Amino acid sequence: MTTENDISVMVKLFAFFRDNRFKQQEQQFPAGTTVREIILAQHIDPEEVGVTMINSRHCTLDQKPVQGDQIAIFPVIGGG
Repeated sequence: MTTENDISVMVKLFAFFRDNRFKQQEQQFPAGTTVREIILAQHIDPEEVGVTMINSRHCTLDQKPVQGDQIAIFPVIGGG
């Protein structure tokens, strides 16, 4: 159920985060929701997240997106 205090954001997942999920999806959240809470809503452990971005700019997990923002969530990538 949405309320007038909800925001709509585009959530974009990358790499294996897309497995059994989606590539991008518009989602509704209460105003004041943090990036960490959006990650948890995708059933992703924040410890597995390497990079988060709001509108193509690096952000912290504690930042709060606003109406119309795009949230990109990238996993930690190992290699060597």
